[in-house]
This record gives sequence, C-alpha cells and structure tokens, in this order.
Amino acid sequence: MGGAAATLAAAALACVAGSAAAQPMSLRDQLFGAPSDERAFSIPTVARFQTELGEPFVLDRSPGRQVFMKFEASPEIWALDPTPGPRGDMIYKNDMGEPMLRSTRLGGLTLFTQDHSGGVAAAFVGQASLLRPAPVFSPGALLQAFAQASERAARAMRHPISFEAEDVPLTAMALIGDTATVTAEAFSEVAGRGDRARQMLERFSKVRIGIGAPPSAKVSGQTVRIAVDPDRGLAGRPSSHRIAAAISRH
Repeated sequence: MGGAAATLAAAALACVAGSAAAQPMSLRDQLFGAPSDERAFSIPTVARFQTELGEPFVLDRSPGRQVFMKFEASPEIWALDPTPGPRGDMIYKNDMGEPMLRSTRLGGLTLFTQDHSGGVAAAFVGQASLLRPAPVFSPGALLQAFAQASERAARAMRHPISFEAEDVPLTAMALIGDTATVTAEAFSEVAGRGDRARQMLERFSKVRIGIGAPPSAKVSGQTVRIAVDPDRGLAGRPSSHRIAAAISRH
C-alpha cells in the first residue's frame, strides 16, 4: 500500500473510531454511568416512554436537576429520588418513599403505580420537552390557578373549598400555582376512593399555601396547610400522595 493510500486508510479508521466514541450513551449508561458496548440507540435526557399497557409518561433527567416524571394524563410532575436496589438496579422513589420507577443495568425500565404495584414494563417512544410547572407571572394569574384548583377539588368533594396564600414572592408564584393544582389532585384522589372517603372530606373548607421548609402537608381544623420551599423548585412542594395521606389521616 502506498504512503498516500495508507494515510487515507488511517484517516478513515480514525473517523470511524471518533464517530463511535461520539455516539450518545444508552439509557443504561445515562442512569448508571457505566460503560456500554451496546450503543445502538440513545435515550434523550428528557424522553417519552409508554408502558406495555399503553400508558405514556415523560422522564426528565436533565443535567443539574432532580429526576422528574409526569404522566401525560395528569397535571402533576413528580420529583423522584434515586435509591440503589438489589442486583444493581436503580429505584426512583417519590417523597413518600414509594417506588415509581426501576431501571436495571440491562437497560430495562419498569413503572409502578397504585393500580399496578407489581410494575409494568415501559419502552422508549421519543424525545419530550423539559418538565416545568405552568407559568404564573402575576397575582391575577395565581388567583386564576387557585380558582381552577378550587373548582376541581369542590367538584370531587361535592362542596366548596377555597385556596389562599399570603406574602407570595413573585419568583415562587409558579410553584405556588402548581402546588394548588397538586392539592386539588390529592382531593380528587381521596374522593375517588368512595362515598365514605368523600364524606370524610366534608370537614375541609380551606387550603392555605405558604412558604416553609421542609415541604409539608398538615391539617388544622377545617384547613389544610401546605408548606413549600421555593429554593428546591418542584421538589420543594409535597406530592399529591403526601397531601392525600395528610387529609386521610384525620
């Protein structure tokens, strides 16, 4: 082989090697940070998945953020904490310590819900948009978010309930509005358990959302008090499951 041909061959091999090295990581690589020789396809950091039962959801693993997940049929964004599991699995839990996702080192992803506590397999569908709360830029927009949450909760409970907040900083309005939406979701969840559960909710007439740490949900007489920590972003407000547990306990 001549000198020029050898140079061209070496350059071609270098290009191929560089292309392979530059290929995006697989889901296994991104979740575990382990090297993989199976890089047939990549999973975006914000991706849409679908379970074998047809339930779609979005998983957001954007760098510098906590892991978030959202079912397409629900307005709630879940903040998840990764916990090492058996056999090298990674289990993602909500703020109640309930497992919602499990990822294996082989690249498998399993979703856990209240209806499917044993888990259902999920497959990658495509890229998705970053998970963020609905924008709220003014006190008027926040009042509208409260009105919508109040209407939804009242419809589930079958009696009126008001949503209030005091001294809300402008930078926290979106989180407060999102918290109202999640709280209404909690009331709907509890009311959906049957007439007895709905009757238990009759004593509540008000939801008060304020700034506080850590994030919490408590009951004080006829009022449900929600504390949010704006410094933690979406992870700074209690989930619907935590709120539902608080209002079901009394």
